[in-house]
Amino acid sequence: MAEKDINIEDEEIKEEQAAEPVADDTDKQSDKQSDEVADHDGGEATEEQDPLAEAQAQIADLKDKYLRQVAEFDNYRKRTLKERAELILNGGEKTIIALLPVIDDMERAIANGQKTDDPEVLREGMTLIYQKLMKTLEAQGVNKIDTQDADFDTNLHEAVALVPGMGDDKKGKVIDCMATGYKLNDKVIRYAKVAVGQ
Repeated sequence: MAEKDINIEDEEIKEEQAAEPVADDTDKQSDKQSDEVADHDGGEATEEQDPLAEAQAQIADLKDKYLRQVAEFDNYRKRTLKERAELILNGGEKTIIALLPVIDDMERAIANGQKTDDPEVLREGMTLIYQKLMKTLEAQGVNKIDTQDADFDTNLHEAVALVPGMGDDKKGKVIDCMATGYKLNDKVIRYAKVAVGQ
């Protein structure tokens, strides 16, 4: 009987040992689940930090772009001011270069005028120089304002005198031009000074 008791006790111990690993497995599974839950919670915390880091990176990127744009605009403004100053100082350079040959012709005419007493030669030389000057100015966009038999136009003419008793057909018409007017392209740069019929 003592042997039976010992066998029964051995069996009970074996059963307890067999039961313990199951409990250990259960404990391991519950530990594993709690770890997964912790990992899952940690993942959420990481996801919460990721948008913040992403937003900070985006802010840094936008700030960098903004600073670059400000610097680029400042450079553009400085360059524009410099170009404008150069244009004001040297804007007439093209016209002056075009007029230099006319000045050369005038100098030659003056030098040759001292060698001759023939007024016709001088007149012809002056006429040629004048024609060359007018062609040069026309190439630069300068044109005369036509006043011959023209109606008086305040956009083109400046009345310096009114001439009465010219008849109805001359009323409001340009009678005489005292100073020629000029346009640069389509802009009036000098009004024609005229006498107008009254």
